[in-house]
Amino acid sequence: MKRKMKKLSKLIVFCGIIAMLGAPDMAEAQRLRHGGGASRGGATARPAGNKSINGGAYRSPSRPSNLQNRNFSNNRNRTNNNFSSQGNRTNNVRNTNNRNANNRNNNTRVSNIKSNNRTGNNNRINIDNSTNINVNRNVRRNVNRRSTVVIRNPRPYYRPPYRYGGFSFYCYRPYYYHPFVPYYWGPVWHPWGFFIASLAATAIVISIENEKYHYDQGVFYQESNGGYTVVEAPSGATVKTIPSGSEQVVINETTNNYYYGGTYYEKSDDGYTVVPPTSGSVVTNLPDGAEEVKVGDQTYVKYGDTYYQPVQVEGKNKYEVADVQDADQ
Repeated sequence: MKRKMKKLSKLIVFCGIIAMLGAPDMAEAQRLRHGGGASRGGATARPAGNKSINGGAYRSPSRPSNLQNRNFSNNRNRTNNNFSSQGNRTNNVRNTNNRNANNRNNNTRVSNIKSNNRTGNNNRINIDNSTNINVNRNVRRNVNRRSTVVIRNPRPYYRPPYRYGGFSFYCYRPYYYHPFVPYYWGPVWHPWGFFIASLAATAIVISIENEKYHYDQGVFYQESNGGYTVVEAPSGATVKTIPSGSEQVVINETTNNYYYGGTYYEKSDDGYTVVPPTSGSVVTNLPDGAEEVKVGDQTYVKYGDTYYQPVQVEGKNKYEVADVQDADQ
């Protein structure tokens, strides 16, 4: 029995020694099976750089993925498109700025249009593009009927004109700025563009060049949108009476006009005829619808096609009709 036990102990010790000697070889074989060394058949191990981060299949370096190509192409196209779009937006901004700059330059220049000056008629039309865009269509459809076209005064000017932007502004009195405040001629007077549904029984009908107007207490109307809209008084229209609050305006030693609500009248055998203002005419008030216009260092008040220079007469603030001419005249 003791002999058997000794043999068994020797066998166990021998097996342990064998196991200890074979352990390094098994570890190496295990490492080789997991890609740490050479693979079977002499093939080299795959580069670690191509190993999937998710532990999945490897991608062959000789066959680029279609997905990669597609993504790169799309990204490149999107990048190019973005650059193109940004360039277009930049160009649009530049174009917009150029247009705005051109518009600002055009609006600051007072454009002057002469009416029949070659035939001896001294009537002039002074238009500021920045403030007179839509009014012509809605109110003053015919140039010949405009009552704010300035008639040049035959009296010579002894004062030098104010020159700006290629134009000369002639006035008989010195420039004296005072803030413009619109004036209202009572409850029955209305400015251009004012709309009413019906007219008073005192309104009369006046026809000028086949166009019908309605006149009532110093205000001219035309039918529109089921009612009546106040319009510029048509030059040449004659009415029997004008409101008692009209202002007498001295034109020269022999001629006086009458002024009411922004409109000038001349006394005639048939009553009072609407006429354009004559340069040099001085009035106390200007109606709603007039606005201050900056011309260089001076500020004028523009009503329709007429530029008024602020002046002071005998200590009172008034406005003189300016004669605007080309600077080269």
